Amino acid sequence: MQQPVEIDVEEDEQVVARVAGIDVAKASGTVCTRVPAESGTGRRVTKVWQVKADTRSLLELADHLVCQGVERVVLESTSDYWRAFFYILTARGLTVWLVNAAQVKNVPGRPKTDKLDAVWLAKLAEKSMVSPSFVPAEPMRHVRDLARARFDLVADRTRVKQRVEKLLEDALIKISSVLSDIHGVSGRAILDALIAGQRNPTVLAELAKGRARARRAALEDALHGRFTEHHARLARMLLEQIDELHAHIAQVTDLLDEAIAALPVITASAQDGTVIDASADAVASAVQRLSAIPGAGPDSVRAVIGEIGLDMSVFGTHQRLCSWAKTSPQTKQSGRKNGRARTGKGNPYLKAALGQMATGAAKTDTFLGARYRRLIKRMPKPKALAAIERSILVIIFHMLADPTVEFAELGADHYTQRLDRARRTNQLTRQLQALGYTVTLTTAA
Repeated sequence: MQQPVEIDVEEDEQVVARVAGIDVAKASGTVCTRVPAESGTGRRVTKVWQVKADTRSLLELADHLVCQGVERVVLESTSDYWRAFFYILTARGLTVWLVNAAQVKNVPGRPKTDKLDAVWLAKLAEKSMVSPSFVPAEPMRHVRDLARARFDLVADRTRVKQRVEKLLEDALIKISSVLSDIHGVSGRAILDALIAGQRNPTVLAELAKGRARARRAALEDALHGRFTEHHARLARMLLEQIDELHAHIAQVTDLLDEAIAALPVITASAQDGTVIDASADAVASAVQRLSAIPGAGPDSVRAVIGEIGLDMSVFGTHQRLCSWAKTSPQTKQSGRKNGRARTGKGNPYLKAALGQMATGAAKTDTFLGARYRRLIKRMPKPKALAAIERSILVIIFHMLADPTVEFAELGADHYTQRLDRARRTNQLTRQLQALGYTVTLTTAA
């Protein structure tokens, strides 16, 4: 028989005496409180009632829970309907936990009603069987809202650009096959001329700028089509929409930089144990420091900071941050079978920014690029990119946890320098001998 092994369980198994669980809906919420009976017999009293989701009703609920001495309130994350409950109850001084709906599902086979769900939430809160989700403070929420607004505006601009290309295909204009970006300087000049009424392919091709002028012959062939006044009207509206979105993106970017710089001072601990106060200058330089990571840029760094914040003490370790961001696959083990599950969906805004960074880093001649090229030899490319995303997130965690840390590139030859030459030589020699060759090794000059 295998000897039992003691494991370290981090969950807090404390029983909370006075708890409340709230099943949230759009216009109302079902509240359940569990408190000790006044008789002192160890009995617990459970009360369930329904409240409206308006501000006045929630303020009354907050006062009632405070009078009851409730120590913990658990909310199920349901769309965005939890925000009113969370903000008002937290402002009243209550300890509110927002929990993942996937972690608080009721036992299968039991009836499901709002009342039973609220009771189940209260019981889970009482036994400390749930963990709270990450809800940043209000200044950090402002940064996150701006970062997400910028992400959505960029996505909208991309969709409009795709509509322009589709319109050109309908007009038999194939400049997207010649120019890498039809909305660059050359492409925009040609589009403006087409909208203004110019239809001569030779004249249009002469509008090319820079390196595109070397392809004027191909451009002239691509500009033969049937661009009509109908296409011109639609193209004019789409280009105006792109310009408007571009202005909004620039405005939101400026607001995002101001919001990041206005974040409160963070107290961090350096690697040598000394305490560091992250001043406003250090907070403002976070984007610049993280932009040194291969594949990263100011835009993607702002998106990451908007989702995880600057205070890494919230997560504690980089393993917890990676688990929260769903960049680490869960391990599934049953009997003798060991398998890995999917990483999960995670935060779509954070995953998009990390994916953009990983794609850029994979093309560089750096440590991350070399790591990606080693991984794709034994796994699919999407899986290798997910591994690079996790590596980038670990780097970001350590750089934000210590404001004095600067990014240090290990180099593309990092793995080669750590290679055991004798062991690798023996491996290759045995492989050649197995193929029937006689191997004689001579040291190169």
